[in-house]
Amino acid sequence: MSFVTDKCYQAKPLEVERKWYTIDAENQVLGRLATKLATVLMGKNKPTYTPHVDTGDFVVVTNAEKVKVTGRKSEEMSYARYSYHPGGLKVTSFETMRERHPDRIILFAVKRMLPKNAMGRRLLKKLKVYAGPDHPHQAQQCELLNLDTV
Repeated sequence: MSFVTDKCYQAKPLEVERKWYTIDAENQVLGRLATKLATVLMGKNKPTYTPHVDTGDFVVVTNAEKVKVTGRKSEEMSYARYSYHPGGLKVTSFETMRERHPDRIILFAVKRMLPKNAMGRRLLKKLKVYAGPDHPHQAQQCELLNLDTV
């Protein structure tokens, strides 16, 4: 005897329909914005979410230079990278990163919230971050994403 509850939907990679969304990061708190972006990139906001299949959408973030951080994070937060040579640790402060590469602030925050495997690296490629209000993805007809519904 077969029931409807006996079956569980598994998304197939070729059946996934991807949309393009745009988000304005002006006056958005960095951590809360990053969690919602990670949710959309993974596809967890869709009923067809499947953990081992990329069911997420493309996201274009504008005005990355105007993102907010709360508390004293702008003074205390830093970004470290290592060249794998002795003494090769380089540390960049949040303020320096905001001046030089404001798009990387959002990129690194979202990267840390995605899975740490090959799928996470693929998901990160669907995130497009721009410092200013303009972006070159008008041909994709991006929809405005309401962050309250994510």
